[in-house]
Amino acid sequence: MKKLTELTFDNTYARLPEAFYRRVKPTSVPAPYLVSFNAAAAELLDLDGSEARRPEFVEYFCGNRLLPGADPIAALYAGHQFGSWVPQLGDGRAILLGEVRNGKGERWDLQLKGAGPTPFSRGFDGRAVLRSCVREYLCGEAMHNLGIRSTRALSIVGSNLPVQRERAETAAVLLRMAPTHVRFGTFEVFVNRGQIENVKALADYVIAQFFLEVADEKNKYAAFLREVVRRTAVMIAQWQAFGFAHGVMNTDNMSILGITIDYGPFGFMDDYDPDFIPNHSDHSGRYAFNQQPHVGLWNLSCLAHALLSLVSEEEAFAALDSYEADFNDAYELLMRAKLGLAESEADDHALLKELLDALAANAVDYTNFFRRLNSFSSAPDDHNDLLRDMFLDPASFDSWATKYRARLRLELSVDHERESRMKRVNPKYVLRNYMAQKATADATEKRDYTEIDRLLALLSRPFDEQPECDLYAASSPDWGKRLVVSCSS
Repeated sequence: MKKLTELTFDNTYARLPEAFYRRVKPTSVPAPYLVSFNAAAAELLDLDGSEARRPEFVEYFCGNRLLPGADPIAALYAGHQFGSWVPQLGDGRAILLGEVRNGKGERWDLQLKGAGPTPFSRGFDGRAVLRSCVREYLCGEAMHNLGIRSTRALSIVGSNLPVQRERAETAAVLLRMAPTHVRFGTFEVFVNRGQIENVKALADYVIAQFFLEVADEKNKYAAFLREVVRRTAVMIAQWQAFGFAHGVMNTDNMSILGITIDYGPFGFMDDYDPDFIPNHSDHSGRYAFNQQPHVGLWNLSCLAHALLSLVSEEEAFAALDSYEADFNDAYELLMRAKLGLAESEADDHALLKELLDALAANAVDYTNFFRRLNSFSSAPDDHNDLLRDMFLDPASFDSWATKYRARLRLELSVDHERESRMKRVNPKYVLRNYMAQKATADATEKRDYTEIDRLLALLSRPFDEQPECDLYAASSPDWGKRLVVSCSS
């Protein structure tokens, strides 16, 4: 394992033409202190976890000092925000320190969020507040441990520096990690400016670094687009299966790798509601839970348009036409697993739809229903009262359970074997908004970070029983179900 000053940087993005970024140094913060450190993320960098106890750690990861080998830049991109084109965005409060290679040859961007203004800050302060850093820090790890590809985070460093948002708050700096932070909007900005040579340079870079499986294809650009479509479809299918709403699916918030990035007003559903909107600024419901699959395709069409200098319209349409099947295949596979079904049958879609309609009509807790479903008894005389009691209209459960029991008999399902499988796909714990709210309140109001670390540990094992943490598996309190989150951070 390595010391801080021994990390191996290989800054490939900073070696692209300067049209892709601006060089910028982080702005220091006064009296930085460590809020939380993620040992699991440190292992990805081959970083010795004991290094977090060194006083230099907070200096390096708040931007007050630069690690040897770092070459900080702010990336340029544009994007469609709530469907409207914004011709220049870029890293307004994020600074890429550089890219670290580990012993496995994997490369990780080290990006400081909240390290001060950049040329793309559009007059804003370039800072992040502690509450938003805590939410992103926890959710990235929660998603990763559910099996959903995501950015990770190494640490949160706090400061008493005041930051004005809806109210006065304190600053924090999040060190987040991803193989790359290239977005759909990174391609869009160059085609909008007529810089077709930069579209090609970016595509060549991304393919060479992250899509080697298509590099030797006859038309590698068409194959690249097709693979981005597939990865994005799978990611959004996972969001839907686990009840996650991103909240701000702008094209500048869509990773070219098909990983979840840019956590803002996200939320895991409590009671199942297909119209769930976690973002209080989304008045039209553009990014509601049930709209995510459609928005994913819309965003991909923007990317395809940006690549039309490299692919034909026919190739672009063919790639986009594959999205629906990719999404449906991934979603149906996940939902069959959540239902404990080992085989595929023609009526499975109807069985799932009836269940989801009943969950919505009865305001049933989504995560807890599927976790309890693990223990469903297929015995004809068992009413499965723990499940039945979750429904305002128990008869709606009875009707569905009769069909489900028959479906299990069809594939000769064995209860204890099915339960063992289902426990690996139906989490007991997700990051409910009230849990994140309590952690941020403790941190911001009491300077108590115990809850952050407790949740970090809890969410590292979301499928395990962890009986000492049963309280976190309960449905959210009523006040917690009504929480909505702003884009402001």
